Amino acid sequence: MNFLELIVNEILGFLGINPAIEIIKTGEYTKFLTYDGFVTLVYPIIPILLLIELVIGHFHKKAQTKVYQLSFLIYVLNRVISRYLSIGVTSFVIANFQKYALFEASFRWYWIIYGYIVWEFSHFIYHYMGHKVRLFWCLHSTHHAPEDMNLSVTYAHFFLEGPYADAIRGTICILAGLKPELLFFIMFIDGTYGAFIHVGENLIKDGRLGLHKLGLVGKFILSPTDHRIHHARNPLYMDTNFCNLLNIWDRVFKTYQPLHPDIEIEYGITRPIKGGFLDAYFGEFVALFKDMARAGSLKNMLLYIVMPPGWSHTGDHKTAALARRDFLNNNQ
Repeated sequence: MNFLELIVNEILGFLGINPAIEIIKTGEYTKFLTYDGFVTLVYPIIPILLLIELVIGHFHKKAQTKVYQLSFLIYVLNRVISRYLSIGVTSFVIANFQKYALFEASFRWYWIIYGYIVWEFSHFIYHYMGHKVRLFWCLHSTHHAPEDMNLSVTYAHFFLEGPYADAIRGTICILAGLKPELLFFIMFIDGTYGAFIHVGENLIKDGRLGLHKLGLVGKFILSPTDHRIHHARNPLYMDTNFCNLLNIWDRVFKTYQPLHPDIEIEYGITRPIKGGFLDAYFGEFVALFKDMARAGSLKNMLLYIVMPPGWSHTGDHKTAALARRDFLNNNQ
């Protein structure tokens, strides 16, 4: 395979259209009516929307080139490593923990509802820990580093985040009785919607999608606007809206935050990103190691690893929870 063929295959792989092309070549179009065929049709939606978003942004001179470049570099670095690690971790979890499951949830409508609620709980746990445990934040912060919101951000992850996320989510779901085929079905739906909620204002200006007009139903569906809030560094918005599609657990644990009409979203993390790609990818690890180096004791070194970002052994804490509390106290 020459270099040009490699590039073409990578582009087709990114777009996710290879499986559909193979079905078209065979002429057996009825395959599109199967589950696997349905997946081949849905998977390319996000990459294609991303390209449309980029073109529209360029047309309106709002391409946010820096953000797309950062996400692209991260995607290239993670292309192989993260995907195969995640597959390996999920396989390990299924092989070793399924025998301890409380029961088996099959492909019936009520089990699918049950499975999705359990999956959202597992996603909430992983995502909450990603913001509240310093080591996990070092992995997750790469996803929050872009200072604008668009579909390319869904590809911006530290290569180890996917494996550790799947370890937490997969273990909870398997022990809660989700059979692997049901788990993979839910992961596909949730992954597709989880990518879509990163859509930027170039493509969809009002990210509420009209859900606020649907009453009780819309109240429990997380919109792109809700997720834009999650990516904000404003004190009011930090560490909120952890769910992916159903925001029931944000409401249960009181981490849901609607858009404030007077507070415009500022994207990114509170630490200035000065070193471009390398700083966005490794900067939080560097900051953690510096804090550990001046911790003064082994206990404090370990606490820096497990305590929330902004925790300090000197007592001069600057955590998101304190920033939010101070903001609310000053704006009552």
